[in-house]
Amino acid sequence: MAVPETGPPGAPPPPSLRFARTGSRRWVLLQNERPLLLARSEGDGCCHDLHLRRLPGHHSPLPPVSAATVRAGGEWTHRYARWLEDAAEYGPLRAGRWRLSPRTTFAPGIWSCDLVQDWPDATIELLCGGGWHGVLPLRPLQAPDTPRVKALRKHAREGTLAPVLLWWVSFLDGWLLLDGHDRAAAALAEGTVPACVELVRLPDDADWRATAAEITRSHEERMARLDAHPATLHHARQRQAMERGYADALSTLPYDAAATPIDP
Repeated sequence: MAVPETGPPGAPPPPSLRFARTGSRRWVLLQNERPLLLARSEGDGCCHDLHLRRLPGHHSPLPPVSAATVRAGGEWTHRYARWLEDAAEYGPLRAGRWRLSPRTTFAPGIWSCDLVQDWPDATIELLCGGGWHGVLPLRPLQAPDTPRVKALRKHAREGTLAPVLLWWVSFLDGWLLLDGHDRAAAALAEGTVPACVELVRLPDDADWRATAAEITRSHEERMARLDAHPATLHHARQRQAMERGYADALSTLPYDAAATPIDP
């Protein structure tokens, strides 16, 4: 989905939910200028520890999912897209292109050892180059025996639980859990991974087209060097493989995740 610019050209207002840098190795997650998450990176070399303190007050950008809404069924991704577009008060959408789609597979450990459950303080080990590839809730996950979670566990067993909403954050190489904390707790209590809808910021048209032009120039140069050699059966197979790789690279460019902005 595309979010149009508002306000003066070239100066759209910041979204309600946004990251801001507060120092060379510090940043904060703000919602309507209220801090929800304070982060500080420590350590030398390429691998750092990220110290987090989460604060109360997170408002989901989605309205509560009622029992009637669950019974009505329907396409959750489209429903979430409509709600997000209407949720300027609490959501992360800023001008540009976004992808909202079901996320059905995760690497092992994402919803277990890489799910940050300590509250309010936690420390995660960032991999070389940044990120840890986990899930970070913005409020505590309730215990499996709390009334709300117990009621949702029945839906988890029946496969009627509404999906949670994840926001992919590039510099964490992981996700923020924006909506569905109790649903996530219910699914995990039943030994299953929560159904997920993933929100990802995409590159602007000018950016991915510039990358495509660069890839095309490089591909044409490699093909010219290959064609300068005598044609053989091996040559034909190599040419076919290079053409296939070039097509695959171009086909994903408009949909690859873009960098998550951090405002000054």
